[in-house]
This record gives sequence, C-alpha cells and structure tokens, in this order.
Amino acid sequence: MALDETIKTFMDRFKLPDFSGLDWKQSTDRLRQSFYRASQSVERDAPELADISTMAVDGADGPLKGRLYTPLGAGIGPGPGIIFFHGGGFVLGDLDSHDMICRRLATGARCRVLSVHYRLAPEHPFPAAHDDAIAIWQWANRRAELLNMDPDRLCVAGDSAGGNLAAYLCQHLNRAGEPAPAFQLLLYPLVQFVDIRTKKLTFQEGFFLSEKLFDYFRDAYIHSETDRMDPRVSPLFAPDGDFRGLPPAHMVLCGWDPLKDEGHAYAAKLSAHGVPVTIREHSGMVHGFMNLTAVSVPARDAIQEAGEVVGNALGAL
Repeated sequence: MALDETIKTFMDRFKLPDFSGLDWKQSTDRLRQSFYRASQSVERDAPELADISTMAVDGADGPLKGRLYTPLGAGIGPGPGIIFFHGGGFVLGDLDSHDMICRRLATGARCRVLSVHYRLAPEHPFPAAHDDAIAIWQWANRRAELLNMDPDRLCVAGDSAGGNLAAYLCQHLNRAGEPAPAFQLLLYPLVQFVDIRTKKLTFQEGFFLSEKLFDYFRDAYIHSETDRMDPRVSPLFAPDGDFRGLPPAHMVLCGWDPLKDEGHAYAAKLSAHGVPVTIREHSGMVHGFMNLTAVSVPARDAIQEAGEVVGNALGAL
C-alpha cells in the first residue's frame, strides 16, 4: 500500500536535521528540539479527561517525572491501568512529546495511564532506561492505591523504544517469577538493537527512523558492541524459555517501517510459545506515526483502536 499522503507531506516538509559532523551534545540537543516540535499536538478536538496530574515516581537511581491520566468513566475505585513508556530511541522523548498519545490511549481504553520519563542517553547509557523500567513497575505496584489502579489488571505499553522497555519488562518479570502485567501493548516496538541495514524498503529515510538515526540511537545508548545482543535491548533474541508464560500481547505495526519484519518475528515467537497475540498493521503508515495526531486523523483513530483492545482485555469496556 502507498504511504499515507498526509504523513508523506508532513515528512517532506519537516525533516530531522543532518547531525553529521556535530559532537554528541550538539547533535542530541538539535534532535531533541526537532523531535519536540514535530511531536507537539495542539488539537481542538483533543479528548476531555477527568484529571491529569503530575507526580514523582521512583526510578532506579532517584525520582523520575510521572504524569497520571484519568479518563472520564474510569470510576472511583481501583480499576485497570496502563504503565506507558515513551519512545525516542532511548535518546529523545518526554512526557510532553507523548502527551496526546497518552490522552487518547486513556480515553480509548477507559483506563488510567501512568506515563513516566525514564533516563535518556547519552547522559545515561545502557542499562539505565531498562533499570528504570523495572523500578517504575515496582513502584506502580507498591503505590497502586495512590494511582487508583488494580495491580491484577495492569498493562505495560510503549511505542518504539518504549515498546522495547515494555517487552523487556514482561520477559524480566517472567524470568524472575515476579507478578507480571495482565497485558502488553507494543506499538511498533524496537525488539532488536543490532542493525536495520538489511531491511529492503524503498522508503527508510523517514522522520522518526532511518539507518543513520538507528545507528545514532544505538551508539548513544549502548557503548559496548557485545551488548547489542543483550536480551534487555534485543528481546527478540531472548532464549525460548523467556517467551513461555508471557502476558497476552497486542502489536501495532506499520507498513512503511524498517522495524515491521522484526515486529512480526516477535509476534511469531510469542505465538509459538503459546502466548495469545494479535497484530494490527497500518500498511500506509511510518514508524512513529502516532506522534502525528496533529496532522493525521488515521493516527488518532489508531490510538483509539489500540486503547479499545487494551480496555477490552482488562475488562474496562
């Protein structure tokens, strides 16, 4: 299917800067500024929520910024909830860049959503973000009463690098025999951090992911080449035993995404080990399209649809 015309027009007009020749600090600052501008969604028809509040969440090495979204109809007592990890290659993204995704996800699922800004590279290299993911999950379970969430009906979710954290967290908890999420929502997840140069797509130099950006993100976060195959950053390559007993999953993939094939491969591994998994592929969309709700109605609809899948899985709808 052809690339969505609205998305293509936006991407042709708004490109990430050429960061070659810049030092790490200069290039990272420019990338973050560009990503922030492109991800801002000022929408007149943004869904109304009952409450949005900020809070401090315990990370692995100190407090992190969190934001709790409570949709209309969520109810008063503890109910199902979503722990959300934002994308951005472990280098970009924050609470604001993914604010509209969380608003629409909360509305679609009719579940509270806790979004947390974990530590980013290059200031905090591997495994900082993954250590934070564990700490965030443990904190949310300890503070379920504060969050008004039922610890037995929690979903972990994330897009791109955030999907990596969600998938890793499920595997880690499974290995450790600790209480696991009831469901996982993986939005065009990064499930291996080795290479994308073998992907034969005619359109890879998109706004949110390209070969150069993939290498940039990987080298900013992972300093040792041997760590690229570590199951924490490449859960696709985890041992078979790490897939048995994982929570049911729903995966959202994109037709014009160099990560699409490995997303299908991860879903196939889940299914082969008895894990219920569903896939929704948006054939005309690119990696990161859910950040473009300001210009794309299909992106808004896709988040709503993904939220409904989670809401039905957790019994909120």
